[in-house]
Amino acid sequence: MPELFGFTHFVNRLLAGFEIKLYTRLGVADAAHVAYRVNAAFALELVIAAILLAFFLLVRATLSVEKPNSAQQIAEMIHEGVGGLSEQIIGHGYERFQAYITCVLLFILLTNCLGLFPGVITPTSRPSVPLGIAVLTFLYYNFNGLRANGFFGYLKQFFGPLPWLAWLMFPIEVVSHLARVMSLTIRLYANMFASDLLTLVWFSLIPLAVPAVFLGLHFAVSVIQAFVFMLLTMIYLSMAVAHEH
Repeated sequence: MPELFGFTHFVNRLLAGFEIKLYTRLGVADAAHVAYRVNAAFALELVIAAILLAFFLLVRATLSVEKPNSAQQIAEMIHEGVGGLSEQIIGHGYERFQAYITCVLLFILLTNCLGLFPGVITPTSRPSVPLGIAVLTFLYYNFNGLRANGFFGYLKQFFGPLPWLAWLMFPIEVVSHLARVMSLTIRLYANMFASDLLTLVWFSLIPLAVPAVFLGLHFAVSVIQAFVFMLLTMIYLSMAVAHEH
């Protein structure tokens, strides 16, 4: 890829000064050589984050009850769709999680769709990107589980409903929760990597007409994977914040 038209190099140069100072203070011998490590996938993530931030700022600055513009209408559709699904899955108090869930959906969807542009990689086809989102989601739902139930209340969920099986259920539940990070990562990474590879192969073999079908397939996979990730995030949150009755 042509380094995103020099943007990756620009980001590296922008962050290099801070990195060199940090590595120097940490005692790294060749700090200047260690810096300049931002890759194209991370640079694209920054682009998507900037686009989303600009979109939300635009919606906030142009809010209108009487004459909502296109950006506001799109934002309201997303808000109502995510909110309705969150209410069904999470239930009471879903509102406090809606911002995170919406950001996860939009961020993954947009990064997935970057692969539709010629010469641009799909960031989520690189393992580090899905892993980062999966780890953040893992920390987020566990934090909210602790906040909603308290330490001992949340810990009780790991022992199961039968006290005499607690010794067996606890390690199983711990492994199950840790496996969620791997599951979220591999599901998103593997599907987007396969979609990228399939599109690239057909563009190499038949550069006209036929690849358009696979671009449509890539878009469909992008939407489905973003939705599945969001749905699993909701399910994990619903289980984490559930109170024992």
